[in-house]
Amino acid sequence: MVLTIITINRNNAAGLEKTMQSVLSQTRTDFEYVVVDGASADGSVEIIRRHADQFGDRLKWISEPDKGIYNAMNKGIRMASGEYLEFLNSGDCLVSETVIANIDRALKSTGFPSILYGNMLKDLPKNRIRKTSHFSGKEEFTLLRFYFGTLNHSSAFIRKSLFDKYGLYDESLKIVSDWKWFLQAIILGEEKPICANVDVSLFDMTGVSETNPELTKKERKEVLSTLIPTPILADYDEWAFQLEQMNRLKRYPWAYKMVWFLERCLFKLEKWKWARKGF
Repeated sequence: MVLTIITINRNNAAGLEKTMQSVLSQTRTDFEYVVVDGASADGSVEIIRRHADQFGDRLKWISEPDKGIYNAMNKGIRMASGEYLEFLNSGDCLVSETVIANIDRALKSTGFPSILYGNMLKDLPKNRIRKTSHFSGKEEFTLLRFYFGTLNHSSAFIRKSLFDKYGLYDESLKIVSDWKWFLQAIILGEEKPICANVDVSLFDMTGVSETNPELTKKERKEVLSTLIPTPILADYDEWAFQLEQMNRLKRYPWAYKMVWFLERCLFKLEKWKWARKGF
């Protein structure tokens, strides 16, 4: 198997049904599907059993107590036999029946990179937005990008061998362990992800990372303070937001030129005042 799709679930029968249906609908069927259920008591296991015959020997699944999201994801990694892994957790779904076929073509055309990532979609109250994980194919993967953003795991296809190289997900974290893993692999380990302009996943907006932003912020800060030297992190803490503001301004050349011109004028005014004072 080139690809293993991993779904973790705990007491989210409706979300699991949606996820499994999207996987079953794929026109390409030469992939493995792993479901890790956390001893659900809401009918989730019955849903898995009901669809088991449709997957046949492509399905592996367990239902047992776990120690949290990343403990379950690590179980899925150990169970997987595919060369690439995608984490499509309960409630998320593949956006169309041709996602796996499109990803298969993208993997071949990009030379089978260590990480391939596509677009993730989110349904907001008034519209659907497409997110390319805060990156575009032309941008470099830098610490500044990861200070604010991440790769979305539901639209990323990761070589399984990277989990041998960089370790499994940190189970002491509740929300940001996948972000930490990408930070270690891409920024500190210098893996080179490749962007494919393929719509991959529709993200469940009721997930823990969306409903607990304060814990997300707290855990990110803890991870950065552990992995990044203090003098470097101090600069990021002080200047990262201003740098991000300037990056956003560059999307609007006229606004960027106005700000640049104003800064130049103020700087020259300061120099003129220094000159008058004899500095």
